[in-house]
Amino acid sequence: MIISKMALPRRTFLRGLGASVALPLLDAMVPAATALAQTPATPAPRLGFVYVPNGVIQEQWVPAATGSGFELSPILSPLRPVQDRLVVLSGLAHRQADSFGDGNGDHPRATAVWLSGVHAWERNGRLGPTSIELGVTADQIAARELGQATPLPSLELVLERPTAISCDSGDCFYSNTITWRDETTPLEMEPHPRVVFERLFGDGGSAADRRAQARHSGSILDSVTEEALNLERTLGAGDRGKLAEYLDSVRDLEQRIGKAEARDDQTEIDLPDRPIDIPEDFEEYATLMFDLLALAYQADVTRVSTLMMARETSPRTFPQIGVPDQHHTVSHHRNDPDYIARKAKIDTYHISLFGRFLEKLRATPDGDGNLLDHSMIVYGGGIGNGNLHEHTNLPCLVAGGGTGRLKGGRHLAYPEDTPMANLLLTVLDKAGVRADKLGDSTGLLNTATLADV
Repeated sequence: MIISKMALPRRTFLRGLGASVALPLLDAMVPAATALAQTPATPAPRLGFVYVPNGVIQEQWVPAATGSGFELSPILSPLRPVQDRLVVLSGLAHRQADSFGDGNGDHPRATAVWLSGVHAWERNGRLGPTSIELGVTADQIAARELGQATPLPSLELVLERPTAISCDSGDCFYSNTITWRDETTPLEMEPHPRVVFERLFGDGGSAADRRAQARHSGSILDSVTEEALNLERTLGAGDRGKLAEYLDSVRDLEQRIGKAEARDDQTEIDLPDRPIDIPEDFEEYATLMFDLLALAYQADVTRVSTLMMARETSPRTFPQIGVPDQHHTVSHHRNDPDYIARKAKIDTYHISLFGRFLEKLRATPDGDGNLLDHSMIVYGGGIGNGNLHEHTNLPCLVAGGGTGRLKGGRHLAYPEDTPMANLLLTVLDKAGVRADKLGDSTGLLNTATLADV
């Protein structure tokens, strides 16, 4: 660590016309006394929750062996480069997603319960035609505390265009988000990369305003170039390298979003207005949104995030991996080997995209470690067996080092019907966020088994 004469506040921004760019953690932000003692800056914990719909092929998801040094299952095999930072958990359940005879379908209940542990009652049933009621979700409990130190308390993303997706039965309202601020306030999930980028670094506005700003004001980075050069002159060599690498990442994302917009502009001549900034290619779209999330963590714009790979009953098809069928249709495989193989391909594809995100976090320096060292990312869904709509033996893993509080490279098997909400409490606890109860939780996960998690 190089000690500079200057000391920057952790919340330092480069500011330009209508834009501001947060900076990553630099040595110059570490107090001189701390640097002299060669004590690394206290790493900030990052929490993330990534949702996948329609269940998984459980026989190809759950590893055969438990404990340390286990062999990854076929679906999880793309995560081999980061296996030392994985904890796979089996046996967890969300029984509050079961039917209570209120008319709501399994898919909306699965989405609603995942981070809340609370049953989603149909609005036209017990609660009346306009009332909604769920519960605060784990991400928002974390945001109340961890979000006090960041410009955005939390970031909510979804990798699916805002369309009227049907659900199996009952109230589809709950299928649109996995995050709730309180019992009656759901949070909107954002699908547009341009909106996310400008929420992180610049002005928002309407779709027309964003398009006009992109065309007439140019690059957000261009507007802060002079201030960046002035700052660079005051930094040590190590910080100059970090700053240059970070700004290059911002520039790359900006250019990729611009290319996606250009493609939309070319087609809008003969088409009615539609949402912009979303690449047609799903892999490009997912990678772009994951990269934006990594950048938000790196700049410490937020420390809490949620991301939906898709909504329940998603009609997305995957011809790029040889699955032209709709995701939801394939999930009801009726034990047909061909359909099982197609669903397993989709599950593996989702994991591969998530794995690239984890590798990017590991490759991004953060203090004296990297972003993966300082993160806990929960990946999974509210349905286990998609064919039968079961909410037991849920797909679930936690990735990251948890700022030294999470030991990876393990598969932990719990007794059947262990509440998933217990894991959420445990993750919050390891992030230093106190929560006595969440939904149907009964306490932290078994500390004898999770002694070092």
